Amino acid sequence: MEQSSTSALLQGTVLDLASDVVSALRSGDHVRAGGTLTGGGAGEGVARAAVRVLGADTLLPTALLRVPPDPGQLAVFKDAVAAHPPRDDAAPAVVWSHWAMARALRRLEQPLTDPLADDPGAEPGAGWLDDAGWQFLTHQLAVLAPLALPGEECAVTRAARRRPVDVARGFVRAVRRRDWQQAAGAGRWLTLLDGVPDTLGLEAGLDFVRLMGGSDPRVALQLEAARLMPAGVLL
Repeated sequence: MEQSSTSALLQGTVLDLASDVVSALRSGDHVRAGGTLTGGGAGEGVARAAVRVLGADTLLPTALLRVPPDPGQLAVFKDAVAAHPPRDDAAPAVVWSHWAMARALRRLEQPLTDPLADDPGAEPGAGWLDDAGWQFLTHQLAVLAPLALPGEECAVTRAARRRPVDVARGFVRAVRRRDWQQAAGAGRWLTLLDGVPDTLGLEAGLDFVRLMGGSDPRVALQLEAARLMPAGVLL
C-alpha cells in the first residue's frame, strides 16, 4: 500500500512538473516552471525522482526561451543529476537521459562532479539505434525527446537525421495506436529533421495529437517544444 501511494505521488508530481514547464513555455515565466519543485508539495526524494523522469526537459524554458531557471528548481535538478548517475548495466536510453541532463547543466555553466558533465565530448554510444527497426527507433526517440533541440549535435540526433522517413512512419503508427505521448515525442523530432515526407502533413498531425491527447501535460510539453522549435535558440 505504501509503495502504491509513493508511486501515485511520483506520478502526480511528474504531471505537475510537466504542467509547470508547459506554462513557462507559453508565458516565458520561469517562476511557473519551478513551482512544483520549490513549493514544498513534494518531498525531496519525490522531487528528485520527478526531475529524473522529465529529464532535461525540466529546464526546457531556459533552453528554448533563454529564461533564467528558478534557483530552487535548478538546485533540485542539479541534485538529481549528481545523486543518481546511471548504473553500469543501465539501458542506453537511461544513460543518454542522464547525459542530456548533465549537458543542460554545462550549458548553464553549473559545476558538477560527473564524468559526463566534466567532459563535453564524453558521449555515450548510440550503436543500438543503427540497425533498429523503425518502430523501436521511434519509441527510443520519443523517450529521448529532451535531446531534440535546435542546433544541438549528438549521436542520437545524427541517428534521427539519417532516418526521417522511418520516424515519420513511427509517428503515424503512434497516432493510429492513440499513443499520444509517443506521437508527440516523435513529432517534436520531426520538426527538426530534413527529408520528412510532405505527404505526412506534420502540422495537421500535431494539431490532431493536441486535440486528442493535449490534456496530458507530458504530451502538451512535447507539442509546445515542437511549436517553439523552429525559432528556438539554445544558450
